[in-house]
Amino acid sequence: MKWTFWLLVGAAIFVAACTSTEVSSGATEDTEAATAAEAPSTTTQSVAGSIAAPDFPVGLDWLNVAEPVSLEALRGKVVLLDFWTYGCINCIHIIPDLKRLEAEYPDELVVIGVHSAKFTNEAQTENIREVIQRYDLEHPVVNDAAFEIWDSYQARAWPTIVLIDPAGNIVGTHAGEGVYAVVAPVLANVVAEFSARGELNSEPVVLRLEKDRTADTVLSYPGKVLADPASDVLYIADTEHHRIIATTDAGEVVAVYGSGSAGFIDGPASQASFFSPQGLALIGETLYVADTTNHAVRSIDLATGTVGTLAGTGDKGWPPVGGALADVSLASPWALASDGQLLYVANAGTHQIWVIDLESMTAMPLVGNTRESTTNGPLAEAELAQPSGLAIRDGILYFADSESSSIRSADVGSANGVTALVAGAVASLFDFGDVDGVGSEARFQHPLGIAIYGNLLLVADTYNSKIKTIDPTTGEAVTLYGGEQGWEDGRNPRFHEPGGLSVEGDVAWVADTNNHVIRRIDLTTGETSTLVLTGLDAYTGAGEVTYNGPVVTLPTLEAAAGPAELILDVTLPAGYKVNEDASSSLFLFEEGGIASFPNGDRIDLTGTEFPVPIGMTLNAGTGSIVADLTLVWCREDAEGLCFFERLRYVIPAQVTASGPAAAIELPLTLEAPEI
Repeated sequence: MKWTFWLLVGAAIFVAACTSTEVSSGATEDTEAATAAEAPSTTTQSVAGSIAAPDFPVGLDWLNVAEPVSLEALRGKVVLLDFWTYGCINCIHIIPDLKRLEAEYPDELVVIGVHSAKFTNEAQTENIREVIQRYDLEHPVVNDAAFEIWDSYQARAWPTIVLIDPAGNIVGTHAGEGVYAVVAPVLANVVAEFSARGELNSEPVVLRLEKDRTADTVLSYPGKVLADPASDVLYIADTEHHRIIATTDAGEVVAVYGSGSAGFIDGPASQASFFSPQGLALIGETLYVADTTNHAVRSIDLATGTVGTLAGTGDKGWPPVGGALADVSLASPWALASDGQLLYVANAGTHQIWVIDLESMTAMPLVGNTRESTTNGPLAEAELAQPSGLAIRDGILYFADSESSSIRSADVGSANGVTALVAGAVASLFDFGDVDGVGSEARFQHPLGIAIYGNLLLVADTYNSKIKTIDPTTGEAVTLYGGEQGWEDGRNPRFHEPGGLSVEGDVAWVADTNNHVIRRIDLTTGETSTLVLTGLDAYTGAGEVTYNGPVVTLPTLEAAAGPAELILDVTLPAGYKVNEDASSSLFLFEEGGIASFPNGDRIDLTGTEFPVPIGMTLNAGTGSIVADLTLVWCREDAEGLCFFERLRYVIPAQVTASGPAAAIELPLTLEAPEI
């Protein structure tokens, strides 16, 4: 059977969702072209399933698997190739579609991410490893840094997907978003056809997920940070823990908003949920949150802790149409900035900046016509490229235009406002680098954060792992801190893809995303330190029935009633210790009435050394003892670089009137993380 794939089945769906014209490179608003080479006249192609799919070159780096993958070894599986680059918002948008297809066809379908990098920084395997964990990808990913696979499949834009049937032949291709609607009906037909032939292979592909080999951290890929000088409170978007943390400048946690599980639920702080939150803005007693993957702007009433939804339905909005807040749909809002009762939103998914009027309760596109480019002009006609950082002063809105690798401005305070280049690339989306200079001579690489400091702009030049300054009157850009990506405090600090900035007096707070920490830069001395969070364990929900962390079930304990001992024995790697400031603890509880804990049910482990003996009393009966461990451990020479371990031990127990005395060891061996 020949599959008349996208042209007949998918083209109508795709074209209906995309109304703007193509740019000269062949990309639309939901694709980004890799080169200016001639592109197809439409974003869809029809390819019969009789053309053999080229296999993968040898020698490439593979992630999420123990060994390289070949199409020959996947015969009998339907294979979906996803050509992507990790800074591309359109590539991020199709991740839910891919996960949905994987869930519906767990035995028949194998998704393979072919990462063909746009930016130099994105071509590094270790950085791809980070982003795989950030977006929780659980399929094989290959680093196609030299575009070998890309060229063999004649891909032209990010994202592009290719479907390969179980016989190893190409069924069809599709460029852009809307993947599920296009692929699902064809995939169903392919699976049915090859199942009828008896040619499907249902054996699972063996994965070795990157996230299973990485230590948990106290924060997870924090994207943005906001300092409130009036209250000395720091708000942190703990992005991949799906929550907002409020802390003092000294790191003492005073509130946590969000359950820690991804979702879209309003309500009390501990029950509400976010999904990969990013930008933050404070107006009065309300903290606004760019809830990126929920395509919404959320509100937090700081007086009550109640989380609500200001704008956004949870679905990605297209076309972008303004109106009453209850009706508008946003697309990956990434950053926020406030000016009185106006809230500006970097709507990265449509390459626009929106404005929310909190008095009229309306939201409207303000800057950008949805085409992804570098063209400046009147606000509504300008062309932006994934704005991801905002800062405003005196009616001028500065924005980090990440995919054009530039810092731009919009005169939003004028009735006839225009956009302009402040510093960075202006010619194309592929004009990036790392060059200090003036105006269009300066080069950045995918900047995500921006803040105002005195008469200067501070910029998180994310993919260069640097903090830079720009004089907005002259456009002069200068490297202030950073260089080779990594982690180091002091006067020559190193960062790893910092994504957010906030200034409080002479202090710059940095969301150091891939280091999973918040950094503090004293702008007068140049001294950089790492914020250590304390008191966070009070918000981790230890002992709750809803616990969803890792569980270790030990062999059944058979012992006599009476005194007994738990022995917590954690082996740390050389050069590491339990943090002496951040709270660590062991929370104990039992089921069946078989135990009591004379020293209390919470054992403080802050700064402890192992092993730790813990006394308890056993009572005759059958039940279980549960111990929830929360451990913050760090490098001995860098107490701010911490890792987070959460583990539940379950000990089934049969306790009789007589028998051996109980000494129960709770073992744990931790490995040194890669830094």
